[in-house]
Amino acid sequence: MKRDQLLERIKIDPHIMVGKPTIRGLRITVEQILEALAGGVTLDDILEDYPELEKEDLQAALLYASEVIAKEKVYAIQGG
Repeated sequence: MKRDQLLERIKIDPHIMVGKPTIRGLRITVEQILEALAGGVTLDDILEDYPELEKEDLQAALLYASEVIAKEKVYAIQGG
């Protein structure tokens, strides 16, 4: 699946989960997916816990996060 197709799976709607990025408008946020992965939950376990999700949804969450971080400005702090 191409980059743009994956990113289309990420929806931001102020009426769903207070506007946090969600997977296909479901009440599952990109943040939830990332926290689960960071906590050691496997992709297969996430898909088992959330049967409404597809493998491409998890790829979309990771791609979205990488896009957000790529645009982040980092400022060096002098001294310390």
